[in-house]
Amino acid sequence: MAYLEITLQVDDENRAAAAGVYSKYKQPFLDTITGAQSKELLIRDEDVQVLHGFDTTENANAYLSTELFTGDVVRELGPLLAADPEIRVYDVA
Repeated sequence: MAYLEITLQVDDENRAAAAGVYSKYKQPFLDTITGAQSKELLIRDEDVQVLHGFDTTENANAYLSTELFTGDVVRELGPLLAADPEIRVYDVA
């Protein structure tokens, strides 16, 4: 098991739109991305995190190069972000 964590700085006025992007692409992510097992939206006052569960770290890293991520998610989220996202991949011990 592995996790891909993407931390996003999203101003309050853009959070509903960012949540809409998450909702729009959650099922396509689960249905089409190799090794995808889960996707959760975590919200805090200071940021928003999207936690993606994968079967391996290789598949988690590979997702970052897919058309779904680069062509759809990044394109739609980009204008809503207040800073560059922080991306981390974790392997479960």
